[in-house]
Amino acid sequence: MATEAHIPRERLRRIEAVTDTALGQLGVDEMLVELLDRVRDLLRVDTAAVLLLDESEQYLVATAARGIEEEVRQGVRIPLGKGFAGRIAADKEPVIIEKVDHSNVLNPILREKGIHSLLGVPLLSGGEVIGVLHVGSLSSRRFTREDAVLLQLAGDRVALAIQSGQIQVSRAAAATLQRSLLPAKLPVVPGLEFATRYAPGGGGEVGGDWYDVFDVPSGYVYVVVGDVAGRGLAAAAAMGRIRTALRAYALQTKDPADLLTHLDEHVRHFERGVMATALCAVMPPSHDHLLASCAGHPPPISVSPDGAAEVVDLPPDLPLGVDPTRRRRTTQIPLAPAHGLFLYTDGLVERRGLSPDVGIERVCMALCPGPADAVCGKVMFELLGSDQADDDVAVLMLSRLPADPLIG
Repeated sequence: MATEAHIPRERLRRIEAVTDTALGQLGVDEMLVELLDRVRDLLRVDTAAVLLLDESEQYLVATAARGIEEEVRQGVRIPLGKGFAGRIAADKEPVIIEKVDHSNVLNPILREKGIHSLLGVPLLSGGEVIGVLHVGSLSSRRFTREDAVLLQLAGDRVALAIQSGQIQVSRAAAATLQRSLLPAKLPVVPGLEFATRYAPGGGGEVGGDWYDVFDVPSGYVYVVVGDVAGRGLAAAAAMGRIRTALRAYALQTKDPADLLTHLDEHVRHFERGVMATALCAVMPPSHDHLLASCAGHPPPISVSPDGAAEVVDLPPDLPLGVDPTRRRRTTQIPLAPAHGLFLYTDGLVERRGLSPDVGIERVCMALCPGPADAVCGKVMFELLGSDQADDDVAVLMLSRLPADPLIG
């Protein structure tokens, strides 16, 4: 095949123009349409289309098209390895068709539009196929090897632009999803005070950390923190589904070990391949204690009015989605007036090169008596400072208010 060195300088200049900095201001859909217009101009063709591999990695889905917009409007899906586009994706090689017919093109739209000749190339990212870019001519045209090299060079730039755009969209969607799933307002429960903080890590990409506080008609209060393994939109979406399932099971049981057992069954059946940690604590209307169960999550820390902070001795059972045969345990944690309980995810205490125990010790030193919101702020300031954590951080402070001497 021809190399880039054999392509005329003017055509190379036009390839560079396929993706320029101005495209970064467009949304993914607008960007793809603009890219295809530039590709059509570059190769002087009548049609251009991008098909992207779906999440199952079994089908190519028409995502953007010019000259054959019907592909997108009709939701064309091409099985991997089948037809013109499917062969390109499966073999990771360009394909040239001089005359389109039933034997070499699966998509009827290409035939019905009167496309005579086709050229397609794989869209690659890190050596893996993410889609296909193809162009077509309504008149007979013999695409050359130089045309294939030219389209592949353009395709490489298109792939980079797609990946960049998808990452931005995924991050924005994940952040929006996570904000919508974290409670915007904590419940007001007489005698109790709650405060929370959440900070994304890993360069700002959100993950699956969450906290939740809610009460049920019986008057019991549920306090939960959890962490779904992974990052980005998939982790945030899985977190949302798990959080919703946990709330549903909370209407059926007051035993946190029983609740987490049901949630474990849910994860293993409906969220296959997902692993998550969680700490669930349930408080009766008396507020004098909590029942807690731990699914592989860091232990909570108790805070007393004299300033002493201690790690709660809570047996760590297996994370959710690991082993259904291991039973889960419930531990009772006393909560006297003016005492509190601090819950957090591992992003707060884990640092490269340091044991999590060191991080937990730092949290104990940072905890102090005071309003729950001020305590959360102090811990985040002293543990994170101006640095961004490697992982997400979610914290939740529960305080039982001092007894009213006029009542008590």
